[in-house]
Amino acid sequence: METPHTNKITLDEKGAVISHYLQNRNTKFARPFQKDALPHLYDNSSQSEADGLVAEPIMGYGLFPELYDIPFKAVNKPKFTFIDLFAGIGGFRIALQNLGGKCIFSSEWDQQAQRTYLANFGEVPFGDITKETTKQYIPDGFDILCAGFPCQAFSLAGKRLGFEETRGTLFFDVAEIIRRKRPKAFFLENVKGLQIHDKGRTLQTILNTLREDLDYYVPDPEIVNAMNFGVPQHRERIYIVGFRKDLGITDFKYPSPTDKTKRFIDIREDKEVPAKYYLSTQYQNTLIEHKKRHENRGNGFGYEIIPDDGVANAIVVGGMGRERNIVIDNRLSDFTPTTNIKGEINRDGWRRMTPREWARLQGFPDSFIIPVADASAYKQFGNSVAVPAIQATAEQIIKRICSKRK
Repeated sequence: METPHTNKITLDEKGAVISHYLQNRNTKFARPFQKDALPHLYDNSSQSEADGLVAEPIMGYGLFPELYDIPFKAVNKPKFTFIDLFAGIGGFRIALQNLGGKCIFSSEWDQQAQRTYLANFGEVPFGDITKETTKQYIPDGFDILCAGFPCQAFSLAGKRLGFEETRGTLFFDVAEIIRRKRPKAFFLENVKGLQIHDKGRTLQTILNTLREDLDYYVPDPEIVNAMNFGVPQHRERIYIVGFRKDLGITDFKYPSPTDKTKRFIDIREDKEVPAKYYLSTQYQNTLIEHKKRHENRGNGFGYEIIPDDGVANAIVVGGMGRERNIVIDNRLSDFTPTTNIKGEINRDGWRRMTPREWARLQGFPDSFIIPVADASAYKQFGNSVAVPAIQATAEQIIKRICSKRK
């Protein structure tokens, strides 16, 4: 028998196939990955021999230790299974694993997000979910489909606002997977603006597709604010859930607020923050002048300072995402610049929040590994879901499907 490979896992389809196979080994969910994974794991060995080796956890560890030295290990005896589409860095996954679920498939096209996902869950997400070659790997028989899909316009000219009008959008791919796999439930997340996007026709098309074309029970969507679930961030998102009709579920209640008490001081860095997060005097003055100009025009654009006892604005990617969440922190002891800045470091304590603070604003535990540079980290957390709000809603979904097991 040949010696197993010891190559480092790669951020591509090969890495996705191998990591999904090893994470799902000894279960029926390993089948879609098995044929393509085994040739990468062993040279010139029979399938039965390879299966016997990889089935041993220690052998899997020896082949790819980075798949096992992770903070968020899969549940051994799951209460339910789910797939994680448009996975980002795994906000849905943490929430559902906390509830006893096991993820059996993940997909995310951004390679830096894949890097973060791998570091925390020991799995490389598959890439472009619009490709049939990616969809073919999705196992049958999972319980819940999770997806934070992007908001896109549909072609609605004189149409009935249904499934065919979603063709060419990422929602179409979500709907197609639901149609093929028929999970017990789905949990979709999107920006609040989906409600009014294209004068409400986008949301209506989505609901028509889910209710009529796919034949799921879909209660009215809910706008959920993360600040009501234990994180100090005013972040409103629309949640859409649905249940397969044969389960007999005809009612669903979104979760009530669990904790509105958290403030920025609760998630602030415990120790002195590096100088690189502090604004230069020139940039500070630019922000002040920018805000004055907008105030003179009668609008509220511009920077915003979040007090220690305040709640942060929604963290977003681009625009004024970081500048609308400036904090005052006077703990800096060395004002020597560590990056190329114009002017000096301001003496008023103005700084941006750190990536770890953004992680906490989204409910990620401090054990969550941030393996990427700051610019990528801000993007990843800004695009992520708020874990506690997702978990509270998922808990209600699971209660319903567990009470109707078939």
